[in-house]
Amino acid sequence: MGAVLVLLSAVAWSVAGPVPASALQESTQATLPAPVRAASHLHVYLMTIGQGEEIWEKFGHNAIRIRDDSTDYDYAFNYGIFDFDQPGFVARLVHGDMLYAMGVYDATAMADAYARTNRTIVEQELNLTAGQKYELRKFLEWNMRPENKDYLYDYYRDNCSTRVRDALNRVMGGDLRRQLEGIETGTTYRWHTSRLTADEVLAYTGLQLGLGEPVDRPINGWEESFLPVRLMEHVKTVTVPRGDGVTQPLVLSQRTVFDADRPPERITPPRRTPAYVATGVATGFVLLMLGMAGTRRRAARIGFFLLSAGWSLVAGAFGLVILLLWTSTSHVTSYHNENLLQVGPLSLLLFVTLILVMTGRSPVPARVLAGAIAGLAVLGCLLQVLPAFYQVNGPIIGLAMPVHLGLAAGLFALSGRRSAAGGMAGAGSPVRGSPAPRPAST
Repeated sequence: MGAVLVLLSAVAWSVAGPVPASALQESTQATLPAPVRAASHLHVYLMTIGQGEEIWEKFGHNAIRIRDDSTDYDYAFNYGIFDFDQPGFVARLVHGDMLYAMGVYDATAMADAYARTNRTIVEQELNLTAGQKYELRKFLEWNMRPENKDYLYDYYRDNCSTRVRDALNRVMGGDLRRQLEGIETGTTYRWHTSRLTADEVLAYTGLQLGLGEPVDRPINGWEESFLPVRLMEHVKTVTVPRGDGVTQPLVLSQRTVFDADRPPERITPPRRTPAYVATGVATGFVLLMLGMAGTRRRAARIGFFLLSAGWSLVAGAFGLVILLLWTSTSHVTSYHNENLLQVGPLSLLLFVTLILVMTGRSPVPARVLAGAIAGLAVLGCLLQVLPAFYQVNGPIIGLAMPVHLGLAAGLFALSGRRSAAGGMAGAGSPVRGSPAPRPAST
């Protein structure tokens, strides 16, 4: 059960760093005045908030700030609001239909709230025309109405950052998208996920297990803007027309509102494949040695069955969750998951058969299952040479395949020697070669 919860918690992450509604209680939502046509006094800022401590804060956050010099209008429009207490929160989270909302807050109070949690805040004033500023303000105020504020959250394709990006692109007539789509980033969704969750080892492993092929496709600058910090960097490359064929930068100025006292974001993902391989090889070797020694030593037999049963239970539980994510939820980034060849529901059946072997039943079903599971793991590794199988799951292969091979080999070694009575060595039966009881003399 613990393994299942780890994977579910990893899938439940909120990539673009939204905020629970309770986190901004001091930034009271405002009743905004009706927009006016005159927009010469409006200033538009892209607000970018850096990493926080919680798993849903590892990917940063952002908002659009609009300030009117002629009034006291100064508000931040925030697309990252969710509520743990909303009806059906857990069911929506598991199924992949998370409901998020857009909220509007006093800009200064919201910045203060994030600063108190030690998160860097950067503001970029955007070089929009007066008409674009007016249209943006009008659209955001329409979007915050109760009937319009909610949306179905997707942690890569429809999150707080993509909503901000899309709102800006809307008033720019699609020019933001045209320019950002031309940027080749050399990254993928998994690449960013791995680097930003590197310090959360359990969540990192759960995400490597739960994310399938869709997150390994190369993404461009438009898609990479699902990350607030990347959107902040990309908009600095965008230009806007100002007549007579002259263009100007979209970003007029940039300032750091608050500089957090925390390490900067990781630049690249960690290289953990060797560690996963070493763990897998060591565990597989131990299983093999215990199986071989179990023909002679009771302690080794017990150790083999405890370790192999524990591994099978964990691998089977993860495999069942991965299968359900693919077939029964809206988590599209978990579809087409090659990790099912490394950890699959078959391991749950192996767990049951191992328990039966420990009670004296025939080891044949367990041997067949262990061999089949190891064969699937090897197949999953070999398929990596084919272009159609491009999932980046080397760490999972390196961890799981050696364990499955060691388990199968150890079980074959242990169950290959039978007692004269047909029992299995390791299940309490005498081992072949031990002295047979002699009949009493007459």
